[in-house]
Amino acid sequence: MSNIQIPVSVLNLVPIREGQDAKEAIDSMVDLAKATEAMGYSRYWIAEHHNTSTLVSSATSILMKHTLEHTNKIRVGSGGIMLPNHSPLVVAEQFGTMATIYPNRLDLGLGRAPGTDMMTASALRRSQNDSVYTFPDDVNALLTYFGPSDKQEYVKAFPGVGTNIPIYILGSSTDSAYLAAKLGLPYVFASHFAPRYMEEAISIYRSRFQPSEYLEKPYMMVCLNVIAAESDGEARREQTTMQQFFLNVVRGTQSPLRPPVESMEGIWQPHEKEMSLSMSSVTLLGSKESIKDQLTSFQEKYNVDEIMAVSYIYDPEKQKRSYEILKEVVDGK
Repeated sequence: MSNIQIPVSVLNLVPIREGQDAKEAIDSMVDLAKATEAMGYSRYWIAEHHNTSTLVSSATSILMKHTLEHTNKIRVGSGGIMLPNHSPLVVAEQFGTMATIYPNRLDLGLGRAPGTDMMTASALRRSQNDSVYTFPDDVNALLTYFGPSDKQEYVKAFPGVGTNIPIYILGSSTDSAYLAAKLGLPYVFASHFAPRYMEEAISIYRSRFQPSEYLEKPYMMVCLNVIAAESDGEARREQTTMQQFFLNVVRGTQSPLRPPVESMEGIWQPHEKEMSLSMSSVTLLGSKESIKDQLTSFQEKYNVDEIMAVSYIYDPEKQKRSYEILKEVVDGK
Protein backbone atom coordinates (compact mmCIF):
# COMPACT_ATOMS: atom_id res chain seq x y z
CA MET A 1 0.00 0.00 0.00
CA SER A 2 2.96 2.34 0.51
CA ASN A 3 2.92 3.46 -3.13
CA ILE A 4 -0.35 5.35 -2.69
CA GLN A 5 0.21 6.96 0.70
CA ILE A 6 -0.13 10.54 -0.45
CA PRO A 7 -1.91 13.64 0.86
CA VAL A 8 -5.54 13.92 -0.17
CA SER A 9 -7.59 17.11 -0.33
CA VAL A 10 -11.12 18.24 -1.14
CA LEU A 11 -12.56 20.55 -3.80
CA ASN A 12 -16.08 21.89 -3.32
CA LEU A 13 -18.06 23.86 -5.93
CA VAL A 14 -20.80 24.31 -3.30
CA PRO A 15 -23.65 22.92 -5.42
CA ILE A 16 -27.27 23.35 -4.38
CA ARG A 17 -28.89 19.94 -4.01
CA GLU A 18 -32.45 19.45 -5.19
CA GLY A 19 -34.70 20.56 -2.32
CA GLN A 20 -32.04 22.86 -0.81
CA ASP A 21 -31.74 26.64 -0.83
CA ALA A 22 -28.48 28.61 -0.99
CA LYS A 23 -28.10 28.82 2.80
CA GLU A 24 -28.50 25.05 3.15
CA ALA A 25 -25.87 24.51 0.43
CA ILE A 26 -23.43 26.69 2.42
CA ASP A 27 -24.28 24.77 5.60
CA SER A 28 -23.52 21.52 3.71
CA MET A 29 -20.17 23.01 2.63
CA VAL A 30 -19.23 23.67 6.28
CA ASP A 31 -20.51 20.27 7.38
CA LEU A 32 -18.31 18.51 4.79
CA ALA A 33 -15.31 20.66 5.79
CA LYS A 34 -15.68 19.60 9.44
CA ALA A 35 -16.09 15.94 8.47
CA THR A 36 -13.08 15.84 6.13
CA GLU A 37 -10.96 17.75 8.66
CA ALA A 38 -11.76 15.04 11.22
CA MET A 39 -10.76 12.38 8.66
CA GLY A 40 -7.33 13.99 8.25
CA TYR A 41 -7.67 15.62 4.83
CA SER A 42 -4.91 18.15 4.06
CA ARG A 43 -6.88 20.99 2.48
CA TYR A 44 -10.35 22.09 1.57
CA TRP A 45 -10.61 24.27 -1.51
CA ILE A 46 -13.62 26.21 -2.74
CA ALA A 47 -14.23 27.06 -6.40
CA GLU A 48 -15.27 30.31 -8.09
CA HIS A 49 -18.30 30.32 -10.41
CA HIS A 50 -20.56 33.16 -11.48
CA ASN A 51 -24.10 33.50 -12.82
CA THR A 52 -24.80 29.84 -12.05
CA SER A 53 -27.97 29.52 -9.99
CA THR A 54 -27.10 25.97 -8.90
CA LEU A 55 -23.62 26.74 -7.50
CA VAL A 56 -23.16 29.07 -4.53
CA SER A 57 -19.41 29.60 -5.07
CA SER A 58 -19.36 33.17 -6.45
CA ALA A 59 -17.79 34.94 -3.44
CA THR A 60 -14.98 32.44 -2.82
CA SER A 61 -13.05 34.39 -0.19
CA ILE A 62 -16.20 34.91 1.92
CA LEU A 63 -16.95 31.18 1.81
CA MET A 64 -13.32 30.48 2.76
CA LYS A 65 -13.58 32.81 5.75
CA HIS A 66 -16.81 31.06 6.79
CA THR A 67 -15.10 27.65 6.49
CA LEU A 68 -12.01 28.78 8.43
CA GLU A 69 -14.28 30.05 11.18
CA HIS A 70 -15.94 26.63 11.58
CA THR A 71 -12.82 24.42 11.37
CA ASN A 72 -9.62 24.21 13.40
CA LYS A 73 -6.64 23.03 11.40
CA ILE A 74 -7.46 22.00 7.83
CA ARG A 75 -5.93 24.34 5.23
CA VAL A 76 -8.59 26.29 3.37
CA GLY A 77 -8.00 27.59 -0.13
CA SER A 78 -9.38 28.79 -3.42
CA GLY A 79 -9.79 26.38 -6.27
CA GLY A 80 -9.45 28.98 -7.48
CA ILE A 81 -9.54 32.71 -7.53
CA MET A 82 -10.08 33.54 -11.22
CA LEU A 83 -7.66 36.42 -11.64
CA PRO A 84 -9.21 38.07 -14.72
CA ASN A 85 -12.12 38.96 -12.43
CA HIS A 86 -10.09 40.49 -9.61
CA SER A 87 -7.48 43.13 -8.91
CA PRO A 88 -4.40 41.40 -7.43
CA LEU A 89 -4.21 44.09 -4.73
CA VAL A 90 -7.78 43.38 -3.54
CA VAL A 91 -7.05 39.62 -3.52
CA ALA A 92 -3.86 40.25 -1.52
CA GLU A 93 -5.72 42.40 1.01
CA GLN A 94 -8.54 39.85 1.42
CA PHE A 95 -6.21 36.87 1.77
CA GLY A 96 -3.77 38.87 3.90
CA THR A 97 -6.62 39.70 6.26
CA MET A 98 -7.71 36.05 6.48
CA ALA A 99 -4.08 34.96 7.04
CA THR A 100 -3.82 37.47 9.88
CA ILE A 101 -6.90 36.00 11.57
CA TYR A 102 -6.06 32.35 10.71
CA PRO A 103 -2.26 32.10 10.37
CA ASN A 104 -0.73 29.28 8.30
CA ARG A 105 -4.06 27.91 7.13
CA LEU A 106 -4.54 29.58 3.74
CA ASP A 107 -3.82 28.47 0.18
CA LEU A 108 -4.33 30.67 -2.86
CA GLY A 109 -5.07 28.71 -6.04
CA LEU A 110 -5.11 30.98 -9.09
CA GLY A 111 -6.84 30.43 -12.43
CA ARG A 112 -6.70 32.38 -15.68
CA ALA A 113 -10.23 31.60 -16.90
CA PRO A 114 -13.18 33.77 -15.87
CA GLY A 115 -15.16 30.83 -14.45
CA THR A 116 -18.31 31.85 -16.31
CA ASP A 117 -19.74 32.79 -19.72
CA MET A 118 -18.39 35.76 -21.70
CA MET A 119 -21.31 38.09 -20.98
CA THR A 120 -20.99 37.56 -17.23
CA ALA A 121 -17.20 37.82 -17.52
CA SER A 122 -17.57 41.23 -19.07
CA ALA A 123 -19.86 42.32 -16.20
CA LEU A 124 -17.22 41.12 -13.70
CA ARG A 125 -14.14 42.50 -15.41
CA ARG A 126 -12.07 45.24 -13.89
CA SER A 127 -11.07 46.38 -17.40
CA GLN A 128 -12.31 45.89 -20.93
CA ASN A 129 -8.85 44.71 -22.00
CA ASP A 130 -8.31 40.98 -22.02
CA SER A 131 -6.88 40.47 -18.56
CA VAL A 132 -6.34 36.76 -19.36
CA TYR A 133 -3.07 37.88 -20.97
CA THR A 134 -1.91 39.73 -17.86
CA PHE A 135 -2.21 36.54 -15.78
CA PRO A 136 1.58 35.97 -15.37
CA ASP A 137 2.07 39.60 -14.27
CA ASP A 138 -0.87 39.35 -11.87
CA VAL A 139 0.57 36.16 -10.31
CA ASN A 140 3.93 37.90 -9.85
CA ALA A 141 2.18 40.91 -8.28
CA LEU A 142 0.55 38.61 -5.71
CA LEU A 143 3.83 36.86 -4.91
CA THR A 144 5.31 40.33 -4.26
CA TYR A 145 2.37 41.53 -2.14
CA PHE A 146 2.71 38.49 0.17
CA GLY A 147 6.50 38.77 0.33
CA PRO A 148 8.86 40.84 2.50
CA SER A 149 8.41 44.60 2.79
CA ASP A 150 11.80 45.43 1.25
CA LYS A 151 10.87 43.70 -2.03
CA GLN A 152 7.74 45.82 -2.50
CA GLU A 153 6.92 48.88 -4.53
CA TYR A 154 5.04 51.93 -3.20
CA VAL A 155 1.66 50.12 -3.25
CA LYS A 156 1.47 47.39 -0.61
CA ALA A 157 -1.23 45.09 0.74
CA PHE A 158 -1.97 45.80 4.38
CA PRO A 159 -2.44 43.26 5.89
CA GLY A 160 -0.68 40.94 3.46
CA VAL A 161 2.99 41.93 3.55
CA GLY A 162 5.11 39.07 4.91
CA THR A 163 2.22 36.58 5.11
CA ASN A 164 3.86 34.35 2.43
CA ILE A 165 0.55 32.71 1.54
CA PRO A 166 1.37 29.74 -0.72
CA ILE A 167 0.27 30.24 -4.34
CA TYR A 168 -0.79 27.38 -6.62
CA ILE A 169 -1.28 27.65 -10.38
CA LEU A 170 -4.46 25.93 -11.57
CA GLY A 171 -4.94 24.75 -15.11
CA SER A 172 -7.00 22.75 -17.55
CA SER A 173 -4.64 23.19 -20.54
CA THR A 174 -0.90 23.13 -21.19
CA ASP A 175 -0.51 26.95 -20.98
CA SER A 176 -0.67 26.94 -17.21
CA ALA A 177 1.85 24.07 -17.01
CA TYR A 178 4.50 26.24 -18.71
CA LEU A 179 3.75 29.14 -16.36
CA ALA A 180 3.79 27.06 -13.15
CA ALA A 181 7.10 25.51 -14.24
CA LYS A 182 8.66 28.87 -15.13
CA LEU A 183 7.64 30.50 -11.84
CA GLY A 184 8.62 27.46 -9.77
CA LEU A 185 5.18 27.12 -8.19
CA PRO A 186 3.03 24.08 -7.37
CA TYR A 187 0.64 23.07 -10.14
CA VAL A 188 -2.92 21.73 -9.92
CA PHE A 189 -4.54 20.16 -12.98
CA ALA A 190 -8.34 20.13 -13.39
CA SER A 191 -8.81 16.51 -14.48
CA HIS A 192 -12.21 16.49 -12.77
CA PHE A 193 -13.79 18.24 -15.78
CA ALA A 194 -11.07 18.77 -18.42
CA PRO A 195 -8.88 15.65 -18.47
CA ARG A 196 -7.86 15.87 -22.13
CA TYR A 197 -4.46 17.55 -21.62
CA MET A 198 -3.64 16.07 -18.21
CA GLU A 199 -0.81 13.76 -19.28
CA GLU A 200 0.82 16.39 -21.49
CA ALA A 201 0.49 19.13 -18.86
CA ILE A 202 2.07 16.94 -16.14
CA SER A 203 4.97 16.12 -18.43
CA ILE A 204 5.55 19.78 -19.45
CA TYR A 205 5.42 20.97 -15.84
CA ARG A 206 7.89 18.38 -14.61
CA SER A 207 10.35 18.68 -17.46
CA ARG A 208 10.45 22.48 -17.49
CA PHE A 209 10.27 23.16 -13.76
CA GLN A 210 12.67 25.82 -12.51
CA PRO A 211 13.40 25.74 -8.77
CA SER A 212 12.40 28.95 -6.98
CA GLU A 213 12.40 30.46 -3.50
CA TYR A 214 8.92 28.95 -3.14
CA LEU A 215 9.60 25.38 -4.25
CA GLU A 216 12.74 23.29 -4.81
CA LYS A 217 11.18 20.60 -7.00
CA PRO A 218 7.89 20.14 -8.89
CA TYR A 219 4.77 19.64 -6.78
CA MET A 220 2.03 18.14 -8.93
CA MET A 221 -1.57 17.94 -7.73
CA VAL A 222 -4.40 16.43 -9.74
CA CYS A 223 -8.06 17.11 -9.07
CA LEU A 224 -10.31 14.18 -9.98
CA ASN A 225 -13.79 12.83 -9.30
CA VAL A 226 -14.29 10.20 -6.60
CA ILE A 227 -17.48 8.19 -6.11
CA ALA A 228 -16.70 5.57 -3.46
CA ALA A 229 -19.30 3.36 -1.80
CA GLU A 230 -19.70 0.01 -0.03
CA SER A 231 -20.02 -1.85 -3.35
CA ASP A 232 -19.29 -1.23 -7.03
CA GLY A 233 -23.02 -1.42 -7.77
CA GLU A 234 -23.91 1.21 -5.20
CA ALA A 235 -21.12 3.49 -6.50
CA ARG A 236 -22.38 3.12 -10.08
CA ARG A 237 -25.85 4.17 -8.92
CA GLU A 238 -24.47 7.17 -6.99
CA GLN A 239 -22.46 8.10 -10.09
CA THR A 240 -25.68 8.97 -11.91
CA THR A 241 -25.87 12.16 -9.80
CA MET A 242 -22.49 13.20 -11.25
CA GLN A 243 -23.58 12.17 -14.74
CA GLN A 244 -26.66 14.39 -14.43
CA PHE A 245 -24.37 17.20 -13.20
CA PHE A 246 -22.18 16.94 -16.33
CA LEU A 247 -25.23 16.61 -18.57
CA ASN A 248 -26.30 19.97 -17.13
CA VAL A 249 -22.93 21.44 -18.20
CA VAL A 250 -23.21 19.94 -21.70
CA ARG A 251 -26.75 21.27 -22.16
CA GLY A 252 -26.03 24.64 -20.55
CA THR A 253 -29.01 24.12 -18.24
CA GLN A 254 -29.13 24.97 -14.54
CA SER A 255 -30.62 22.13 -12.54
CA PRO A 256 -29.71 21.47 -8.91
CA LEU A 257 -27.70 18.40 -7.91
CA ARG A 258 -30.15 15.57 -8.39
CA PRO A 259 -30.68 12.26 -6.60
CA PRO A 260 -29.30 9.14 -8.30
CA VAL A 261 -31.43 7.28 -10.86
CA GLU A 262 -31.54 3.60 -11.84
CA SER A 263 -30.28 4.35 -15.36
CA MET A 264 -29.26 7.33 -17.47
CA GLU A 265 -30.74 5.74 -20.58
CA GLY A 266 -33.57 7.89 -21.84
CA ILE A 267 -32.22 10.88 -19.90
CA TRP A 268 -29.29 11.71 -22.20
CA GLN A 269 -28.85 11.51 -25.96
CA PRO A 270 -25.86 9.53 -27.34
CA HIS A 271 -23.82 12.67 -28.14
CA GLU A 272 -24.60 14.12 -24.68
CA LYS A 273 -23.53 10.87 -23.08
CA GLU A 274 -20.25 10.92 -25.01
CA MET A 275 -19.45 14.51 -24.00
CA SER A 276 -20.44 13.98 -20.35
CA LEU A 277 -18.35 10.81 -20.08
CA SER A 278 -15.31 12.42 -21.68
CA MET A 279 -15.44 15.34 -19.23
CA SER A 280 -15.68 12.96 -16.25
CA SER A 281 -13.34 10.24 -17.54
CA VAL A 282 -10.84 10.74 -14.70
CA THR A 283 -13.01 9.30 -11.93
CA LEU A 284 -12.23 6.82 -9.18
CA LEU A 285 -15.39 4.73 -8.87
CA GLY A 286 -16.49 1.79 -6.79
CA SER A 287 -15.88 -0.09 -3.56
CA LYS A 288 -12.78 0.36 -1.41
CA GLU A 289 -11.01 -2.46 -3.32
CA SER A 290 -11.86 -0.89 -6.69
CA ILE A 291 -10.75 2.58 -5.56
CA LYS A 292 -7.48 1.10 -4.28
CA ASP A 293 -6.82 -0.67 -7.61
CA GLN A 294 -7.68 2.41 -9.68
CA LEU A 295 -5.62 4.79 -7.55
CA THR A 296 -2.66 2.38 -7.58
CA SER A 297 -2.81 2.24 -11.40
CA PHE A 298 -3.14 6.03 -11.60
CA GLN A 299 -0.12 6.52 -9.35
CA GLU A 300 1.97 3.92 -11.20
CA LYS A 301 1.41 5.97 -14.33
CA TYR A 302 1.52 9.57 -13.04
CA ASN A 303 3.02 9.45 -9.52
CA VAL A 304 1.46 12.77 -8.51
CA ASP A 305 2.27 14.44 -5.18
CA GLU A 306 -1.30 15.02 -4.02
CA ILE A 307 -4.84 14.05 -5.03
CA MET A 308 -7.67 16.57 -4.72
CA ALA A 309 -11.06 14.88 -4.80
CA VAL A 310 -14.44 16.27 -5.79
CA SER A 311 -17.50 14.10 -5.13
CA TYR A 312 -20.86 14.95 -6.64
CA ILE A 313 -22.98 12.74 -4.41
CA TYR A 314 -26.57 13.69 -3.56
CA ASP A 315 -26.84 12.24 -0.06
CA PRO A 316 -24.47 14.23 2.24
CA GLU A 317 -23.82 11.17 4.44
CA LYS A 318 -22.89 9.05 1.42
CA GLN A 319 -20.66 11.89 0.21
CA LYS A 320 -18.83 11.85 3.55
CA ARG A 321 -18.53 8.08 3.38
CA SER A 322 -16.98 8.40 -0.10
CA TYR A 323 -14.30 10.74 1.28
CA GLU A 324 -13.79 8.36 4.23
CA ILE A 325 -13.21 5.40 1.90
CA LEU A 326 -10.67 7.37 -0.16
CA LYS A 327 -8.81 8.37 3.02
CA GLU A 328 -8.79 4.76 4.27
CA VAL A 329 -7.32 3.67 0.93
CA VAL A 330 -4.43 6.17 1.01
CA ASP A 331 -3.81 5.44 4.69
CA GLY A 332 -3.59 1.73 3.92
CA LYS A 333 -6.46 0.81 6.25
